[in-house]
Amino acid sequence: MKALVKTRPAPGLDLIDVPDPVAGPNQVIVEVMRTGICGTDVHIDRWDGWAQRNVEAPRIVGHEFCGRIVELGSEVDDLEVGQFVSGEGHYVCGRCRACLAGKRHLCRNTKGIGYAVDGAYCQYFAMPAANVWVHHIPGLDPDVAAIFDPFGNAVHTALQFPCLAEDVLVSGAGPIGIMAALVAQFQGARNVVVADVSPQRLALARALGLANTVDVSREPLAGVWDRFDMREGFDIGLEMSGSASSLTAMIANMAHGGRIALLGTPTAPTEVDIEKVIFSMLTLQGVTGRQIFETWYAMASLLRSGLDISGVITDRVPVTEYRRAFDIAGNGRSGKVVMNWEALD
Repeated sequence: MKALVKTRPAPGLDLIDVPDPVAGPNQVIVEVMRTGICGTDVHIDRWDGWAQRNVEAPRIVGHEFCGRIVELGSEVDDLEVGQFVSGEGHYVCGRCRACLAGKRHLCRNTKGIGYAVDGAYCQYFAMPAANVWVHHIPGLDPDVAAIFDPFGNAVHTALQFPCLAEDVLVSGAGPIGIMAALVAQFQGARNVVVADVSPQRLALARALGLANTVDVSREPLAGVWDRFDMREGFDIGLEMSGSASSLTAMIANMAHGGRIALLGTPTAPTEVDIEKVIFSMLTLQGVTGRQIFETWYAMASLLRSGLDISGVITDRVPVTEYRRAFDIAGNGRSGKVVMNWEALD
């Protein structure tokens, strides 16, 4: 089969032939239809400092996918060949305190597919049956199914705090930030304000129904309070960018008692104004991954209830043109990029 592989410790990826996977007793084989490109995959492609510290070549990359089950392991009796699926990309140990308490998203021994273990950028992917999510939404677009993983990041972040009638600031208008803002708006937030420095991404946010955007390279956040009828600052912050300056500005513009969920990962150590956090009685909540599988149920319910995230996908590229796909995904201006693996048939 073909797979997209980090073949050597250097920039770039290669679409090469690798052996077909063999299903273990508790695994299934999925014929991959679509895959999404994550920022993590871009880091691995570029072979930056994070990738050099966390990835050992050779490695099949990728963790955002959908496809159909084509084979069941000998011990799998709760799934069926032909089912349309995606999968939870965090493999947990099952024995630590968090896992034994049913809090698998807190497992300290988590291994992520596509960087710690081989991933889903391949024609046939072997995954533990316990990590498989079956899609039951009639007519679900495979492109949307392929991005359930990052959609889950957005939902997990946006559901940290109730947004009903609250003023919500979303820092970072990348695909996950936009999806988080859509979820906050869908929950009934009074105002959802999306802040970024990319005109293209802010335009995409507006095109998807997020009318309140701020280009913070041109206008400070404090200057928009009156525009959105805010007298005391934002009630909830969703920090999706990983930018130290964005976090500093968010903390400075929160109402007393405000709550901040942090998903964006800084590339360097970040200073926090702890005095401001203390005297404003702010809550800072770190977020990673998804609750397994509670967030997945929430995602499906949101889509069934009418939330539309399809517009966040701006580029659909055959995997044979993966180099172009990665160049788009890494330019800082696009929405979500999805690669079509059926183009290899």
